[in-house]
Amino acid sequence: MEPTSPLQYLFGYPGGRAIELLEALAESEIEVVRPRDEREASVMAEMYGRLHRKPGVLTGQGPWIGSIGAIGQMEARLGSSPMVVLTEASERGDYSTLAPYQQARGDYGGFALPKILDGIAKEWWFPRTPNETLRSTQLAFKHATAGRPGPTAVVLDGDAVTATVPEDDDPPALWSPEEQTKNWESSPTATDVERAAEHLANADRPVVIAGNGVHAAGAYDELEAVAETYDAVVTTSYLGKSTVAETHDLAGGVIGSFGHEGANQAVSEADTLLVVGCRLNPMDTNWGATSFVRPDEQTIVHADVDTRNAGWVYPADVGLIGDAKQSLSALGEAAGTFAPGNDWARDRAENARESFRAPECESDGEPILPQRAVAAIDEVVDPNTLVTADSGNNRFWLLNYLQTPARRTYFGSGGVGGMGWAGPAAVSAAITTDRDVIAVAGDGGFAMTMTCIETAVEYGVAPAFVVLNDTSLGMVRQMDDEIPGVDFHDTDFLKIAEG
Repeated sequence: MEPTSPLQYLFGYPGGRAIELLEALAESEIEVVRPRDEREASVMAEMYGRLHRKPGVLTGQGPWIGSIGAIGQMEARLGSSPMVVLTEASERGDYSTLAPYQQARGDYGGFALPKILDGIAKEWWFPRTPNETLRSTQLAFKHATAGRPGPTAVVLDGDAVTATVPEDDDPPALWSPEEQTKNWESSPTATDVERAAEHLANADRPVVIAGNGVHAAGAYDELEAVAETYDAVVTTSYLGKSTVAETHDLAGGVIGSFGHEGANQAVSEADTLLVVGCRLNPMDTNWGATSFVRPDEQTIVHADVDTRNAGWVYPADVGLIGDAKQSLSALGEAAGTFAPGNDWARDRAENARESFRAPECESDGEPILPQRAVAAIDEVVDPNTLVTADSGNNRFWLLNYLQTPARRTYFGSGGVGGMGWAGPAAVSAAITTDRDVIAVAGDGGFAMTMTCIETAVEYGVAPAFVVLNDTSLGMVRQMDDEIPGVDFHDTDFLKIAEG
């Protein structure tokens, strides 16, 4: 990749034959970010891919990339973040078949990293020659960003790691990285766009549900243009939060079982729904509540990069299959054929936004209520601030009471939804941007990856860490406070950070 690749950062941990890869990067301009373990490295790489919309690169020794390093890869797969994993099979050459130690090829006596990758990666490669290594790495970058983004992996082993690339031009040929990694955006058909535009233009109560696909495509201008053109309320899924500024006069908040009542009511009242880049998972749909989305009574237009997702949970009247940016752009252009407009959307959105505040947000009681803590965060967040949210109750407090002032300012664990995500994600964002960053986690999640503070210190960045400490796994305790294992002793996280 170096020097023709635009790669700027590599997140990883030295070990096994990944050491040889890192040695080769010692003189390059690529910055190697080494956190405290492969789990944190995987989250940092995933966050990089999600934030910058180009592959975050993770490297490390095969056994640990396939175990603790799987956390970030699973989040990337289910959260549609582009990611490339460069790992290895540990044993060298002929020793892989001789009572191996940490061997990951899958031979007798070792374990099978490829089988692990089968369940996580979009695609993976196991090159056997130097030429295959180059081609596989190029294809890994291509596949990571093709269609729905996700993680890909290259498993290095034997001579494929360090052998010299032949200088002859014998086939099969190697192409330049620019040629081999190029992708093309897909667009919906003109017929489908016209049908969708007609439904939206004739709607009296149109509502958009914007999901993570809008983030992945960077389709913010297009989303806002469609909302304003068709006078549609814009709600979001929890992964779609901040696809539109939640202060916009058409913003209606976050839908779902842990979202805003106002947003849920707007979706329920709609006569036409435009679902963009959202698969409508059970939490989005209030666990399939029959009063929420009603395909027999509402017109549903479903835009997604993958035709399998359009009409997956609810039957769709029109499917727009293509990149979200392309689909929304086409819808905006098609509006000229019609005369869209209604007297409902702006007033309905304004009413829906009232759900961002509750009396608890103003409470001065002690211990500090989580609603009040999030209200305090909301007071200091500006359009240049990034907020990362962990899994658990903290995320749901943020969904409800953090009103994002700009697009692309909130990122939460929600692909696979692993705890311990927010801290490393915030450090990754702080290292790779010049923006202010706030990580919010519960005490359970923060304790899992609090060594990321040391990484922040080492790399000279200072994200703010907010710990909503209820000395428990609060979300689990809410289900039944008699469940064993939900309570923690009260930890002084401030002293830990000072150390």
